[in-house]
Amino acid sequence: MHSISISEAIAEYVCSITFEKLPLEAVEAAKKSFLDTLGVILAASSLGEGCRYFVELVLEGNGREESTVLGFNKRVPCVMAAFANGSMSHALDYDDVYDEARVHPSAAVVPAALAISEVLGKVSGKRLLTAIAVGNDLVCRLGLSLKVDASEYGWFTPPIFGAFGATVAASYLLGLNKKQILNALSLTLCQVACTTEVINSPISDIRAIRDAFSAKAGVISALLAYKGIRGSVQPMEGEGGLFASFFRGQYDPSIILKGLGEIFYGPKVSYKLWPACRGTHSYIQAALELRKECEFSLEDVEEIRLIINSLNLMLCEPLEAKRRPENAINAKFSLPFVVATALVHGNVKLEHFRSTSLKDERVLALADKVVYEANDSKDLTEGTVEIKIKKKRLIKTINFPLGHPNNPTRLEDLITKFKECAQYAVNPISFENLKKIVELILELEQLDDIKTLTDLFNQNG
Repeated sequence: MHSISISEAIAEYVCSITFEKLPLEAVEAAKKSFLDTLGVILAASSLGEGCRYFVELVLEGNGREESTVLGFNKRVPCVMAAFANGSMSHALDYDDVYDEARVHPSAAVVPAALAISEVLGKVSGKRLLTAIAVGNDLVCRLGLSLKVDASEYGWFTPPIFGAFGATVAASYLLGLNKKQILNALSLTLCQVACTTEVINSPISDIRAIRDAFSAKAGVISALLAYKGIRGSVQPMEGEGGLFASFFRGQYDPSIILKGLGEIFYGPKVSYKLWPACRGTHSYIQAALELRKECEFSLEDVEEIRLIINSLNLMLCEPLEAKRRPENAINAKFSLPFVVATALVHGNVKLEHFRSTSLKDERVLALADKVVYEANDSKDLTEGTVEIKIKKKRLIKTINFPLGHPNNPTRLEDLITKFKECAQYAVNPISFENLKKIVELILELEQLDDIKTLTDLFNQNG
């Protein structure tokens, strides 16, 4: 595989993979990511902020009834379904994440794969699971391959790499050959562009809905390649390819190529049990454990000190603004707010990011007591919380937050999360159908036609 280009290796991998070649752990990871992503999309259908405008635009456009817009009991043209569902998949920042590369693999991959599966018809659960496994694997590999912090060049990588994952997932489902997959990757290269400006404005919705563009790009690229559009030979590593143009060649090709088609990164993905930026989770867990283990009154708290690494400074700065987040997405990226929420409520849930909750006086009073101290650690998963109460300090350090492969989420917890998220769907799903949906996903490789599953989302509760 090393004798051919990276682009060719990826294309060969995608067109030659089969369900039977997937390790069992990759299959189970794909099921979990599928279940988890569907759930957070359903919740975002009513709770998401910017995504509602995407969905409105899609539903107003009508068109052929091909693929499902989750939560709305509607089918729309395939490309637009990927667009609408992609706008919701990350809207609540509750989707899965690969901690080591700071990418969200399923956010674009699942909407793209689901949309293509429905429009094709008679797509089996095995094929859909394979598409998700391949797409998520590529997103993780691309993210991990970088030798430099892409933000130094102004690029925000999760939706960029997500678009390529969506492309290979859609390409696999369409049965594209090697040349067609290269063409699809080339078409995606023409469409991806997400800069760090999305994280610089506290009022912007774009950070939350960016995967709409990635999912749509993946579907459009694969469909156009299927129709015969010709692209470049080396869209990934060429002189004007992804890595040269976006990252100045600062990447390790061996990470992309090593074990490609044999080792899958899906099982290394983390699942969130708290709907906030992944960088906050160690601190949320530390706060919750201190609350449970130590008896103290919140009124007696004098100071809450957070020990953070330089990469998480954005979660605390500017401090006064972080203590008073203006909207849900800012609250999810505020350590003072989420730590205070955890201590006050004993959990951090979707309801805690409603507009009324952002004005909770008990939470805000505690957030005012949060300070932070930066260290030189490069460990993205570690977090320490110190609570000063009168003459003593309570200290808790979390090395791997819940959901990390080293501290995995139980399947039962993911099922509970899915059901809780589904309760927020704009169009309710009946208890009986929710039960059937979970059962079908857990045994998805037995399903002959994915439409059997999606039909359950399109019935009135």
